[in-house]
Amino acid sequence: MKKTIKTLKFSVAFLFVFSSFIACDKDFAIVESDVLGEQNSNFKTDSISFQIAAYNKKLDSLQINGLSSYLLGVYNDPAYGQTIASIITQITPSIYSPDFGDNPVIDSVVLTIPYFNRATGTDENGNPTYTLDSIYGKIPKEAIKPFQLTIYQNNYFLRTFDPNTSLDQKQKYYSKADGSINTTDNFALNGSSVINFDDQKGALVYSNSSFTPSNDAIKTSVGVAPDKVTTLSTPALREKLDIAFWKTTILDKEDDAVLSNPSNFSNYFRGLYFKAETIGGTGNMILLNLATNANITIYYSKDSSVAGEKTQSTYTLNFTENILNTFINNYSSVPLQNGNKTTGDEKLYLKGAEGSMAVVDLFSGTNTLEDFLNTYRIPLGNNEYKKDRYGNYILRRLINEAQLIIYEDDSMLTYGVDDNGDDYHEYDRIYAYDIKNNKQLIDYDYDPTGNTTTPYNSVFFHLGQRQTDDASVSKYKIHLTEHLNNILLRDSTNTKIGLVLSTNVNRINSAKILNSADEVTSIPATSLLTPRGTILYGTNSTVPNNRKMKLKIFFTEPK
Repeated sequence: MKKTIKTLKFSVAFLFVFSSFIACDKDFAIVESDVLGEQNSNFKTDSISFQIAAYNKKLDSLQINGLSSYLLGVYNDPAYGQTIASIITQITPSIYSPDFGDNPVIDSVVLTIPYFNRATGTDENGNPTYTLDSIYGKIPKEAIKPFQLTIYQNNYFLRTFDPNTSLDQKQKYYSKADGSINTTDNFALNGSSVINFDDQKGALVYSNSSFTPSNDAIKTSVGVAPDKVTTLSTPALREKLDIAFWKTTILDKEDDAVLSNPSNFSNYFRGLYFKAETIGGTGNMILLNLATNANITIYYSKDSSVAGEKTQSTYTLNFTENILNTFINNYSSVPLQNGNKTTGDEKLYLKGAEGSMAVVDLFSGTNTLEDFLNTYRIPLGNNEYKKDRYGNYILRRLINEAQLIIYEDDSMLTYGVDDNGDDYHEYDRIYAYDIKNNKQLIDYDYDPTGNTTTPYNSVFFHLGQRQTDDASVSKYKIHLTEHLNNILLRDSTNTKIGLVLSTNVNRINSAKILNSADEVTSIPATSLLTPRGTILYGTNSTVPNNRKMKLKIFFTEPK
């Protein structure tokens, strides 16, 4: 299977390179071959490595609502330390002003939140089997360590709109995970004040002192034998909740105004607080899909039109967009801090869940943007460059390919292996983005290898994949060809690139940083959706040359 995947990758990459040549040929035709030199027909190819600077950026006060999915649980990163993630969410009824019928009696209340999973086949009974993509840490099911899960009613009102801005501005909530107040409660910032959700806990809704996710299919049975019908659905966090609480909170309010419209309900029932805690310092971390088929369903019986009989019905409460993730971080092993923008740092720390990122300045120190332009364009003086009659810059060198080559710190080979010999970081990806415009790089849009089925194999020409050679050296290659050509041909000023760790490069939406004091004002939200971290070699002079991050450019120029 692995050989097949590699062959497919090579074919797609070859197609991409081939199509690039076609595109170049088309460009040359448009400008009548005046782009590269004047009356030159003989060319040579070569490569050069550029001096760059890469430095650390400590992350805090990150937007934690409006995410595509949410973390829950405990993760112990071997290099950094511990992260605990909890969730606060509003819920909304599927129907307002409900009619529960005569003499309604709750049979059960079921919470369902699907896991991200993939079907892998069938078991000996013909039932479907699944693997969980939701769980972090590549370990066998029997080795997954449980965590304590408690669900409370949340009494803090989550606003939809920010009262300090114009009416159409959504309220943003930001992380506060540094433990400066305490390391047991879950905090957030609303832009002007600190919220302690543990001070806003209401009634206890559910408690499990040893929660472990399962990849088993969910079995649901309706009716009694011989008419009993059992259906199977994909794995999920599926638990029965306290009946008495939901009777008092929902069914007994049938004719009350609190169930009559969204505004009344959101003020009456302000949501749920999913609190995760460690068991003896250990646990597991899962990624939950709250956007699809996640709900609380009240199953109840009511009087039938036939005397002495009951009919069954349901009332559903859905999870809304007003959901946020909170983090408690104890990064005891690696203290995170901002780096040296001039010389670059020796080590680069990429850590998710309010951790750290790296900034790459492509033109730093003696390698200035002006030097780059003078090398590839034909200078006329006074920051002017020669153009053809169509207004295109005439180049003395044509960039064929540009690679940002990044080496992983050698210690990660030790940090990244668990007791079972599995590599935690085998499927890690590095996501590169344009920090000026807070969006993906232009090379991302040009990459034809994107797919939504297997994120690890998505956009692998531009963003690359983690590679480990025979000498146990792990590295990444980020292709920046179009990014540099944008600077060279179109006077783009996007000369700095942000690097974050990602487990799903398909997620390209941004998360804002509260009151940022430098050029990094947002990060890719995908960085928040992984608790993991990695350590890379930077560009400081103390880094060995065979490990130093470099920008390598392959070019063509006239002989």
